[in-house]
Amino acid sequence: MIIVIGSVTVRADALAEALKLSQEHVERSRQEPGCISHGVNVDNEDPNRLVFIERWQDMEHLEQHFRVPESGEFVQQMAALATVAPTMDLYQSNVIQRH
Repeated sequence: MIIVIGSVTVRADALAEALKLSQEHVERSRQEPGCISHGVNVDNEDPNRLVFIERWQDMEHLEQHFRVPESGEFVQQMAALATVAPTMDLYQSNVIQRH
């Protein structure tokens, strides 16, 4: 499984637009093959910072997601609203079963 943790800090006057665009992106992404989960959260310490947490079946599906034209458009839209360049970290993980 691939875990993606991304964030972007947007201008205060752009927060409502950023939240709308983010939720649309999340809902669209959840429908893509290989998407296990995809969500956006508002940082409790900085309400202008949005944090994305995604889980993908494998790297192949995530790469397909990156190639979707709407995904590229979303990144460009968010970058235009950002006060700091967006970040994204990828992790490969396995689920640990507990009793």
